[in-house]
Amino acid sequence: MKLGVIMDPIDGIKTYKDSTFAMLLAAQQRQWEILYMELPDLYLRDDRPYARMRELTVRDDQRDWFNYTGERTLPLDQLDIILMRKDPPFNMEYIYTTHLLDHAEQAGVLVVNRPGSLRDANEKLFISHFPDCAPPTLVTRNADLIKSFLEEYREIILKPLDGMGGQSIFRTHTSDHNTNVIIESLTDHGRRFAVAQKYLPEIKHGDKRILMIDGEPVDYALARIPMAGEHRGNLAAGGTGKGVELSARDRWICNQVGPVLRDKGLLFVGLDVIGDFLTEINVTSPTCIRELETIYGIDIAGRLLDTLARKLARSKV
Repeated sequence: MKLGVIMDPIDGIKTYKDSTFAMLLAAQQRQWEILYMELPDLYLRDDRPYARMRELTVRDDQRDWFNYTGERTLPLDQLDIILMRKDPPFNMEYIYTTHLLDHAEQAGVLVVNRPGSLRDANEKLFISHFPDCAPPTLVTRNADLIKSFLEEYREIILKPLDGMGGQSIFRTHTSDHNTNVIIESLTDHGRRFAVAQKYLPEIKHGDKRILMIDGEPVDYALARIPMAGEHRGNLAAGGTGKGVELSARDRWICNQVGPVLRDKGLLFVGLDVIGDFLTEINVTSPTCIRELETIYGIDIAGRLLDTLARKLARSKV
């Protein structure tokens, strides 16, 4: 099996918590050939995508975790599977890359996640397709609409459509004198869309990351619990991870979302759930594999790769 991986520079990752690294370890355990790429390595000649690829070996050592063992330039259609694991920002360069990957998918390569669905499924907006699962949510550039939404729910969360890692997520309430400044900053005085959601006090119990593999949930989630005085559970914002079993409501949400993810070729996805509500659907490079594997002694990355191998085999029949 030839596995291509597109990611941020591997020499800068934190191996103890990097989900892509978990996938690479699982691929090597299966004796798959790993071919590593970064965005500048990709190019398109006429209708055929190519890349400079470095042959990669990995090991679970936080001080010395990889080696390049060779290099070649190949058409992407010579690969069996490509993992698109470039972290946000989800900018135009990211979108251009998905267009190149469209050509690889059309040539029979299994691209995870599907390039067209990466473009379509904004991580903040995608929940709007599952209104029974989501909290009250408003997406607008209009300050008056946001203020009316705030008056209705008394306390809300405001965030940008393109944020990650807890960046620029604000909590405000009806007596907050900073509300106008927050709205002006997030919407750039009405020039950018922003998301408003009803504040969920259940965040104190954690923002649960549920991993979905081909539409089916992993049995455990990582509840990211905010540190004292914070409203953000993101690990990047200082949250603490705690393993939890999925609740009946969690599984109901997964049952609503899973078939749509499967149909769209979104084969590895992270659902964010606070209390009883789905707040985001992470499709670009969801994480938390390593934390859950460490807590529960399970092989999430291996399950993912085995699922991909089966899907690829069925597609070739």
